[in-house]
Amino acid sequence: MKLDRMIGILSVLLQQEKVTAPYLAKKFEVSRRTINRDIEALCMAGIPLVTEQGKNGGVSIMEGYKIDRTLLSTSEMQAILAGLKSLDSVSGTNRYALLMEKLSAGASNLLAGDPHILIDLSSWYKASLPPKIELLHNAITGGNRVSFRYYSPKEESVRTVEPYDLIFQWSSWYLWGYCEKRKAFRLFKLGRMTDLKTGGAFEKRSAPLPDLSTERVFPPLYQVKAKIEPEYRWRLVEEYGPKCFTVLPDGGLLFSFGFTDKTTIVGWIASFGGGAELLEPAELRQDVLKFAEGIREKHFNHDR
Repeated sequence: MKLDRMIGILSVLLQQEKVTAPYLAKKFEVSRRTINRDIEALCMAGIPLVTEQGKNGGVSIMEGYKIDRTLLSTSEMQAILAGLKSLDSVSGTNRYALLMEKLSAGASNLLAGDPHILIDLSSWYKASLPPKIELLHNAITGGNRVSFRYYSPKEESVRTVEPYDLIFQWSSWYLWGYCEKRKAFRLFKLGRMTDLKTGGAFEKRSAPLPDLSTERVFPPLYQVKAKIEPEYRWRLVEEYGPKCFTVLPDGGLLFSFGFTDKTTIVGWIASFGGGAELLEPAELRQDVLKFAEGIREKHFNHDR
């Protein structure tokens, strides 16, 4: 990948005073002509590279511009490399692991990443997620529309989107783009996409950054209070933190938290079976009862 190679070239130049184009060509397994094009592209991007001809010639970064690599400690560089390695878990390749090796080349005091930090961003969708990310990333960099069938809690629809960013948030991957159906920027969860295809080119518009605050994406419209049996303490801590409940005199847990919608509240309470009682909002207690009766009726009739 050109971007990976250019980052690698910069890394080598930051760690060595001067290198030759044939050395870079051999290291990155490309032709000398490709290296010359990369150097020209780096110069156009504002990196002042100097090329000297002759016996002691080579490529170097202009004196006074180079960043002293001692500004990055070994532990800081290890953290950077661990982050790069994590991207391989969703790219379906080992391109970032190879980039790590190039970043640490020539610096004996740098390691290939912190062996005690292991990051896997692929979640449960290891087979389907990497192709989606690759296609969407290519569409973003190439300025092409994408279309897909989208499954949301409200509807199933076909969307055509101008893609701008891939975002990893709330343990899931999302696409941020301009939806032609809604005439506005929207956030789409990759796990809810099927039949993903690229389309024609689009002219990029001014794209605002998404507001990913919890209050904006998951507004607490309903304040829930529930009594939870003590054996589910681990679940409350895992899902909402240790401050979401207080211990009652009888040992039960008084849970309090804000929820976005009624369906989530009912489903969440029901998921405890008989281990949870919804106290507030009181008007939703009947919804929980109807939900439970519906399950009982379906399974009771099936077994008769």
